[in-house]
Amino acid sequence: MPGRTMRAIRLHEHGGPEVLRYDEVLLPEPAPGEVLVRVHAVGVNPPDWYLRDGLRNIPPETRPTFDLPVTPGTDVSGVVEAVAPGVEGFSVGDEVFGLLRFPSFDGRAYAEYVAAPASDLAHKPAGIDHVHAAGAPMSLLTAWQFLIELGHDHPSPFQAARHRPVALDADTRVLVNGAAGGVGHFALQLAKWKGAHVIAVASGTHESFLRELGADEFIDYTRARPEELAHDVDLVLDAVGGPDSSRFLRTLKRGGALFPVFFGAYDDEETANLGVTVSGTQVRSHGPQLAEAGRLLTAGAVRVAIDSTFPLPDARAAHERASRGHIQGKIVLTVA
Repeated sequence: MPGRTMRAIRLHEHGGPEVLRYDEVLLPEPAPGEVLVRVHAVGVNPPDWYLRDGLRNIPPETRPTFDLPVTPGTDVSGVVEAVAPGVEGFSVGDEVFGLLRFPSFDGRAYAEYVAAPASDLAHKPAGIDHVHAAGAPMSLLTAWQFLIELGHDHPSPFQAARHRPVALDADTRVLVNGAAGGVGHFALQLAKWKGAHVIAVASGTHESFLRELGADEFIDYTRARPEELAHDVDLVLDAVGGPDSSRFLRTLKRGGALFPVFFGAYDDEETANLGVTVSGTQVRSHGPQLAEAGRLLTAGAVRVAIDSTFPLPDARAAHERASRGHIQGKIVLTVA
């Protein structure tokens, strides 16, 4: 295997989608505890374009370090080609999927092959193809770790307190903002799986899609302000987050919680007066947890929606699609 080459997308500089280059590089060698995966599909996620842009939207004190050139990408689905020492549970020929090395921004998944920590992988769910499997790991694990089980003790760089999911059942009212996107469409489905009443917030073009996924109510944010329409909510999962997330505090009942996926600014006095909690976490790679969530994919209780697919050499076009917004589900790169 030494000396063999493959093709991969790399960044030699930061900037727009045009800086994504399709290079010839050396095939990676799996280290102990890793497997070599022949990539069939790669999920495209916001951290991919954050990395491309130089992570300028992340506070400097929490920014991971990396050197250029770098291969972006964390979500992968493919077939095990080689197994290094120290790996149990995976064999050559196994179909696998996973979120690789996150939050280190060192997944290197935009490539024909990737060396992947076995602990980050799970067997690909039966009954779904590589494209749909590649669309799941980061977004599904984010929704799972926010809503179902955190599954790790790593401190969040964004808050001192450990994030604790809220118990979801038939008496719980959940609002999902950004419900049509990657994290949002999984959060909606997981909340419904637990029996909750779900209010989906997205643009009107996504209403039929979200009702098919189980949304009980739908708010078109282009026509009305959701914070003025929704009341007595137990939990807001804000898959958009950011500086406008605090507007959802007024939708919560006392004792409710707001979970922003992307950090924002919140007034401690306001949250105390309202009697609500704001909590978040940072998704982390977790193979066993992904295997557990993957059983819902196998059973059809949760499905992966695909917005669009692009061949790996056209990663630039995939990022251009992402920049236009209003994504329904996931964008995926396919590898021949």
